[in-house]
Amino acid sequence: MQRISIDPVTRLEGHGKIEIFLDEKGNVANSYFQIPELRGFERFVVGRPIEEMPLLTNRICGVCPEAHHMAASKAADAVYKVDPPRAAKMLRELLYMAFYCTDHTTHFYALGGPDFVMGPDAPVAERNILGVIHKVGLEIGGKVIQMRKYGHTVIEMIGGRKVHPCTSIPGGLTKGITEEQRKEIEEMGRWAVEFGQFSLQLFNDIVLGNQAYVDLILGDIYTHRTYSMGVVDQNNKVNFYDGKVRVVDPNGKEFVKYEPKDYAEHIAEHVEPWTYLKFPYLKKVGWKGFVDGEDSGVYMATPLSRLNASDGIATPLAQEQHEKFYATLGGKPVHQRLATHWARLIELLYAAERWVELATDPEITSPNVHANPTETPTEGVGIVEAPRGTLTHHYWTDERGVVTKANLIVGTTNNYAPIQMSTHKAATSLIKEGKVTEGLLNMVEMAFRAYDPCFGCATHSLPGQMPLEITIRNSAGELVDLIKQFC
Repeated sequence: MQRISIDPVTRLEGHGKIEIFLDEKGNVANSYFQIPELRGFERFVVGRPIEEMPLLTNRICGVCPEAHHMAASKAADAVYKVDPPRAAKMLRELLYMAFYCTDHTTHFYALGGPDFVMGPDAPVAERNILGVIHKVGLEIGGKVIQMRKYGHTVIEMIGGRKVHPCTSIPGGLTKGITEEQRKEIEEMGRWAVEFGQFSLQLFNDIVLGNQAYVDLILGDIYTHRTYSMGVVDQNNKVNFYDGKVRVVDPNGKEFVKYEPKDYAEHIAEHVEPWTYLKFPYLKKVGWKGFVDGEDSGVYMATPLSRLNASDGIATPLAQEQHEKFYATLGGKPVHQRLATHWARLIELLYAAERWVELATDPEITSPNVHANPTETPTEGVGIVEAPRGTLTHHYWTDERGVVTKANLIVGTTNNYAPIQMSTHKAATSLIKEGKVTEGLLNMVEMAFRAYDPCFGCATHSLPGQMPLEITIRNSAGELVDLIKQFC
């Protein structure tokens, strides 16, 4: 049996590899998307005060620390049963919208976009952000840098630091913003709205204007019919910061909508021996393996799933794009996973519009940004929509507020089963009779890039033992030794 390794996979956060096994005819017999790293945050937060969680857990990742900061902050609020003032909630969400704009910009232009702008078969040396800039012009690169600069400026103003924000505490924030800062934030937000529209026009011209790309998006290779998850507001509109978690079935019908505190009634996690990452599934459907359909508990939590799980978007420009999205792709829900890139840009525009809405609210500069906790700490759950999926932080504490137990279901963790299914289907569809090219292997990688996975923060430990595999190779890349523990 022939073995093909894509190790490491490229243009993602964290580390992963794809192992593909071919039968005697050269066709795919099996494949595994393996995550070889372990972080262990759920263990070493134990014994720390709950108020440290927004600071400690945002070190899980340098790509999306804001998501962990917010989920941990909301969980800490719940632990103390304290409701932050409206101004504090708005400032947290404003920071979060700026973060969304920077994060989605990074993925589209640097990670996922090169496959479309440069083409799946483009030389490796050109299939990157530099190749994109060279092809579409330096002006694009300048806009991307400006968007990230503005986003991180807002994060620093509200969160105290450009990376790893530090101002959210149980009950709100440690500081507010001035009117001068508000005006600056508003101005940057209006520029971000223009950038969001520009990015969607670029996608329309380069991707939707290329029939080969449209056929690739709509083709069966990257299509899976699963449940879709996303946080929605009281009107079932997309919301990244606050609301209920809504899940719709493969036909678009609401399956469940639950409060964050009730997540454990609906989500369970499955373990396989060949990876450190767990596979969440819908508890009331059950784990049926890596299969599609209404009878499978597999769900996705992505920009595409958030649009599928909602009844629309609460800002006007993004709602127009939402309607165009479903009209173009044949109605709701959409199951073509490469369409996630388009959905991601619609979310970027929504985040920018929401940024401006919050920055122009008269109460945003209120000095009332913190409510003192008065209740005895116990247990709390915080949920936000991370760019990569629904992020759940759950903490148990003693009466002093010291963490005794923690559980995290990270955005990418939700998508691990769909990612495994997508990479396997792509490999099976593309690799025939042992014919393998670099371009084909990149198209296998495209299956996971649509999910924008971040494996740096998604890994969990397995109970009891820590499996470990060390591969030793010589300078020529030849296998010298393989050392295993609990594998």
